[in-house]
Amino acid sequence: MTPEVHHHGAEELCDAGLELYARALREGHLPTTEAATAPCLIDNGILHPAIDDLDRLEPVPPTVALQRLLRSSEDRIADERRRGQRMADVFEPLIRLGTRDIEDTPALRILSGKRRTGQAIEEAMAEGRRELLAIQPHDSHVSKHPDILEGAMERDQAFLDRGARMRALYQHTARHAPYQRVRYERLTGDVEARTLDEVTDRLIIIDRTVAFIPASADRTLALEVRHPALITYFVNTFDRLWRLATPMHPQAVEQPTLNGITPRQHAIAALLVEGHTDNVIAERLGMNVRTARVHIAKLAATLGSESRAQLGYLIGQSGILDREG
Repeated sequence: MTPEVHHHGAEELCDAGLELYARALREGHLPTTEAATAPCLIDNGILHPAIDDLDRLEPVPPTVALQRLLRSSEDRIADERRRGQRMADVFEPLIRLGTRDIEDTPALRILSGKRRTGQAIEEAMAEGRRELLAIQPHDSHVSKHPDILEGAMERDQAFLDRGARMRALYQHTARHAPYQRVRYERLTGDVEARTLDEVTDRLIIIDRTVAFIPASADRTLALEVRHPALITYFVNTFDRLWRLATPMHPQAVEQPTLNGITPRQHAIAALLVEGHTDNVIAERLGMNVRTARVHIAKLAATLGSESRAQLGYLIGQSGILDREG
């Protein structure tokens, strides 16, 4: 099939897409390879990977698909009303096909691609009214793209403007990141941020009803979670980490230096005695490898170490890991 077939608006389905979607509703699923003829179905989230088999695509209910396609901005509302009637006419026979038992809001849903994941988070935040909890490990890709940061700023400020609150957890290295300082200088409303030596992988919880977590190591897949038990578990995990974290915004609390050992060197020391490499230490603490090695060198100088093996021994002898902080 030629690319011209898919030169249509985001709120429309091509003939190939309609045919594949109708088949997916009849059969319950399709092989992932068959979606290549109509990529608009995946781009619009109408077909999504099955939770137990990523090589299989499952359809969302026609009523859900219809609402998703009809989502529009206010400046095009008049045109969307006309388009809405056309889409309703198209979906009416599909709704009859989709009478089998498909949950309107599945407890778990795989989101394919970063664009689709971002869209799902924006949709959930647009409907949110109370609270956003987030764990955000260091992401060098995001920090190098001002357009991504600016888009997140606008989305988050709109959420705060509706009277909601935001709480975010980062690694301690975020305290020294210029883009983080700018972010919290500009955001207004009930927003707080704290930091830890290490954090879990990315987690976003909105209104304690929906959460988003990575579903693959490269973050090209995400898992949308609406199961109440899992949401409660995520919230409890966040709350416990929050109580252990050091405030960064709106009132920053500086971590104390003990006997010449900085908090960052203390965290590095703990990972060194566990036998981790420089690369692993850097990743877990949210810094680049060169910075990690500079801190390791300073720690070695403070303790009087002349080799890596001796450094591990001196860390154990010094007792610095026996103290809190």
